[in-house]
Formats: sequence, structure tokens, C-alpha cells
Amino acid sequence: MTAPSHADRARSFNAAAAQYAANRPAYPPALFDAIEDLAGRPLTGARVVDVGAGTGIATALLRQRGADVLAVEPGEGMAAQFRRSHPDIPIVRGNGNALPLATASTDFLTYAQAWHWTDPAHSAPEALRVLRPGGALALWWNSTPLDIPWHMTQARRIERRFGLHPVVEQGASGDRAVQNDPTGRLAFTRRKVRWSRRVPIDTHLANLGSHSIFLVHGTEASTAFLAEEKQILLKEFPDGIIEETYDVDLLVATTS
Repeated sequence: MTAPSHADRARSFNAAAAQYAANRPAYPPALFDAIEDLAGRPLTGARVVDVGAGTGIATALLRQRGADVLAVEPGEGMAAQFRRSHPDIPIVRGNGNALPLATASTDFLTYAQAWHWTDPAHSAPEALRVLRPGGALALWWNSTPLDIPWHMTQARRIERRFGLHPVVEQGASGDRAVQNDPTGRLAFTRRKVRWSRRVPIDTHLANLGSHSIFLVHGTEASTAFLAEEKQILLKEFPDGIIEETYDVDLLVATTS
């Protein structure tokens, strides 16, 4: 079987947009506190463009912080789900490699779980183009910490079947962002925010199944693995409730 391409994985979310919206984790208030601290300015009243907005999980939270938010999303299925979930938040089709935005038009440019789908040779210069002087580029990813024993054993099972755990894999995305700045002008400051949520096992499994590594392997393979995983987790968590722990890897760079 030919390994799925980066583009195949990026496109895979469109068919699973409703599953993504219903089961993916959000982000804690401490993350947005950290963004404001590292940017040196509040989100309230700021012009924020959330790129790769997906179904609007981060976009809605930015709006709740008082930001004037515009979403940018390349995928048709994800954009359609966004409009159903957040009809009062404006969204345009586009991607970080060629932003449909005027030069020096935004205070914050944010990428939640999305920068790794861009080509930094294009997305980094584009970020610098659209940010106003003193503006901030904020990138972040929820990653799974492997110092939690059950997360570690599950990650090993996923890796044996499919390759690297999709959320663990995102833990390296921040490293790549720091290392791959073709402009040499993005001086990122990094911060980690740990948080957790308690969810039913079925929600946890649906969250896992909404990641591209499962989506591109097809329904049969993913369904079989997740059914096996449910039985393993029920033995470890007989009340059917799991506490998922996340480390948000946050990178913020400000413009001069």
C-alpha cells in the first residue's frame, strides 16, 4: 500500500468534519493568557485571523476573548461545518501559503493545529506580510505527554498498527516551526501549557479517529483498531470515563 501523502492527509478532514467538531479537544483559558503575555497585547479588541480554522474550535474561543475574528479555511467540508457551528463568525476560503488578506491588516495571526499543513517557504513570508507592526504570529498544538502511563501504552499500540501516534506526532511540529523559518525574522518564544479533560471512552475514540492518520487508512482498518482499543480501555477505566491530558505547545513571534 502506498503511504498517504501530506496532501492526502490534509484533505482527509473534509469527510470527517462533523466528527472532528464533536469530539476534538478545545483549549484552556491559560493558553490565551499565555498568548497575550508573550505577544505583549490583549486579544480583546484585536483584529485576529485564525488560519486553518477547521470547524472553529479555536476561532470561537478567540471570539469569546473579545477579539474581532476572521477565519480562513481551505477545506470545503470543514468550512461548511464551521458555518453550521458558528454562523455569526465570518469565514473565507484560503490557506496560509497565499492568504486572502491585505498587507499589514491584522494584529494576530493564529494557527491552531494547522501550521504543519503549510509550506513555511510561503506561509512565513505571508505571515509577515499581513501582520501589522507589533503584531503577533501564534502557533500551537495539543500534544499527548508520554509521562502519563496509559497515554504511553496507547501510543505504542497506535504506532505498531498505523505509525506514529497522531497527537504525539504533533509534539514535533513546534520544533519544525522554529527550525524552518526561511525569513530568519520569526524569533519565537515558546511556552507549554498542560491541561486535561474528562470524557467518555467513546468520545476519546472518536477524537482519535478524527485524526488524519486514521482517516487515510480507511474505515475498515480504523474501525477494527478502535473496537479493540475500546475493550482495552474499558478494562483500565471500568467506569467508562477517561482523563485525557494534553500539553499545548505554544510559539509566539512578534513583528517589529
